[in-house]
Amino acid sequence: MRTQVRRGTLMIAGVLATAGAARAQEMQMPKQEQHHQMEMPPVKPEYPRMGRAQENAKGALVTLEQAQKIAGESNPTLRQAEAEIRAAKARQQQAGLYPNPTVAYTGDEIRGGSVGGGKQGFFVQQTVVTGGKLGLSRGVFGKDVKLAELEGEEQKMRVQSAVKMAFLRVLAAQELLYARRDMSMIAQDAVETRRRLLNTGQADETEVLEAEVESQRMRMTARMQENTLREEWRSLTAVIGQPDLPLTTVGGDLEKGWPEVNEEEAMEAIAKESPAVRIADAAEARAQAVLARAKRESIPDIQLRGGMEYNNELLGSAPIAKGWEGIAEVTVQIPLFNRNQGNVTAARNDIDRAGQEKKRIALTLRERAASAVDQYANARLMAVEYRDEVLPRAKKAYSLMMSKYGQMLASYPRVLDAQRKLYELQLDYIAALEGVWTNGIALEGYLLTDGLEAPARPGEVDRPVRETNVPMPERTVSPRESTRNP
Repeated sequence: MRTQVRRGTLMIAGVLATAGAARAQEMQMPKQEQHHQMEMPPVKPEYPRMGRAQENAKGALVTLEQAQKIAGESNPTLRQAEAEIRAAKARQQQAGLYPNPTVAYTGDEIRGGSVGGGKQGFFVQQTVVTGGKLGLSRGVFGKDVKLAELEGEEQKMRVQSAVKMAFLRVLAAQELLYARRDMSMIAQDAVETRRRLLNTGQADETEVLEAEVESQRMRMTARMQENTLREEWRSLTAVIGQPDLPLTTVGGDLEKGWPEVNEEEAMEAIAKESPAVRIADAAEARAQAVLARAKRESIPDIQLRGGMEYNNELLGSAPIAKGWEGIAEVTVQIPLFNRNQGNVTAARNDIDRAGQEKKRIALTLRERAASAVDQYANARLMAVEYRDEVLPRAKKAYSLMMSKYGQMLASYPRVLDAQRKLYELQLDYIAALEGVWTNGIALEGYLLTDGLEAPARPGEVDRPVRETNVPMPERTVSPRESTRNP
């Protein structure tokens, strides 16, 4: 494009240098639109297009599949989720183990007193757990295992969605960078054109200064876009777990394979099928298991003790000790005052809270999904309109202006203005495409978009700090905000 723009600039310079007042009167056009009556070489219009970053890549392109594979191997949150599942299973195993027996030494009147008596021996003590409490404890921790497994599934979705979104943002940043560089070159060409018009008396210094300001602004936005591209790349490498990867061009097509999201179906799926809903169901089941265990706590365990003691006391007048004697004890605690009634009541209230938590999560998901659906619908509307209506008309207007310029019916500044407007619309189109992708991915992934959020432990799933179980969708900046404000 730069060669084409330079050729046009040199051509218009020659035309303007030979322009005369007579020709201007004949054409009845303002000075800035004057052309010399001479044969003009054809100038081919330059249209914006996608994929130039990939065409000019110096190395192999990074694909989405490669990024997902690296994330599956390197993202630490996936390893955390796996470790938590193993830990939950270990706790379940521990909860079902029988209490260890106690082996002890016993002695009574060891020195024997004046008659040389005394007893020494040993005993074994064992607690017999009653009421099926061990099985119920295993059940409680089994629900923790289920919660940990659900957290692991959720974390995989979270990482996959985060990698997709980060990857598509890098792809969009690449496209925006080339478009902004084109805008910078167009602005610079406008500066050179205004300067030549100034030299021929067909423009004033104000027009030159305005063109220079616009050129500087376009250069600044192009450099800022370079920074944005690096930032998006760093975000991608962080979420895949390889932060030291050098900046590389990614491969993909923003215009193909958009996420197809039905708004109503997406809302219902998020509200009913999200991992957050299943986690809430599992949390309620765990609360019910805790209640069942609490009710059995009042059933007393049995303490058994048995052993042997050697009695050194003499048998009557004979110098013979009584010898070994058996020991046996059975102990049962009577649940007279403490029947675990406080814990039972607390467990019932925990069940009530878990039921309300399910409703809260469903409503929260609907609320937050509504925002994402709205952003997706708006972005898709803009992308379709720009692709099918706005950009084709802008391209036609630019092409007609180029044709008029070749016929000496329009000035080169008007050509540049039409080209600039076309590329501004292209920036809007790319930003709209990014919005379609990011919001569509968020909706397909049940709004789970933070790939570095640590998976929750079973006891943390409904704490306020764990609001990422019902995540807040990221606000997508509107295309006009993202392209107009440097």
